[in-house]
Amino acid sequence: MTPQELRAFCLSFDEAVEDCPFSPEISVYKVLGKMFALSWAERQPLKVNLKCDPDDAVRLRTEHPGLIAPGYHMNKRHWNTVTLDAGLPDRLVEELIEDSYDLVVAGLPRGDRLRFDRA
Repeated sequence: MTPQELRAFCLSFDEAVEDCPFSPEISVYKVLGKMFALSWAERQPLKVNLKCDPDDAVRLRTEHPGLIAPGYHMNKRHWNTVTLDAGLPDRLVEELIEDSYDLVVAGLPRGDRLRFDRA
């Protein structure tokens, strides 16, 4: 997955926006103000931080050592850093991004979640 493909996929979700609050090199993808992905698009290898169920996070790190690691500068229980251009199948990466988005949406206030139920 390229930086452009990552950006396009993250922005394909309802209400998803890109922000650069830390620096122009760090893209933060949010849904209704809550982060679901963070990427350093100019760094090699390409990496993205994604929210993850804690049990799944540990399992994924075990199944993909060196490619999925505890979240860099994040709560390591709930976030993983995923190396995108190092052999993980694009479909798995897309599923991890979608899971991150879904976890963040599920944590939104009820009124905000209702906006998605109507779509």
